[in-house]
Amino acid sequence: MGLRLILGADEAGVDYKNQIMADLRADPRVGEVIDIGVNRTDAPEQFTKPYPYVGIAAGEMIRDGRADRAILFCGTGIGVAIAANKVDGIRAATAHDSFSVERSVLSNDCQVLIMGQRVVGVELARRLAREWIGYTFDPESASAAKVKLLTDFEGCQGRATGS
Repeated sequence: MGLRLILGADEAGVDYKNQIMADLRADPRVGEVIDIGVNRTDAPEQFTKPYPYVGIAAGEMIRDGRADRAILFCGTGIGVAIAANKVDGIRAATAHDSFSVERSVLSNDCQVLIMGQRVVGVELARRLAREWIGYTFDPESASAAKVKLLTDFEGCQGRATGS
């Protein structure tokens, strides 16, 4: 069984979402691709759905166990990342280079990668998506304690840990 992967975008990222979705559907590491929109064929009000809906919907699906990870797109990647990070337990990162993509998983156990269609070229975005799904967080790594601090903080609902 392969990775259950969400792809989503607002209207500023839909072209990249569609191109990368085709790549990932052909990738043997991916068992399922879940398209949460938007799509050019959506009704006008759906096609212009604001970016927070995309990030929050993907985060909730991962949190609820309906998917393993998500790759999302908007104009810069920033807005959707902020939205996804509002969901408890979700770690989302905007990344436009190989090193940041790698570290998002290996150092931070990010479940959501966001890229900006107006920031990075499509061929680079395609390559970064392929790289990102190949990384797996090691719960025995030196980074595990740092990620635990984040999850503990969420469990305290905003109160500092260790006090």
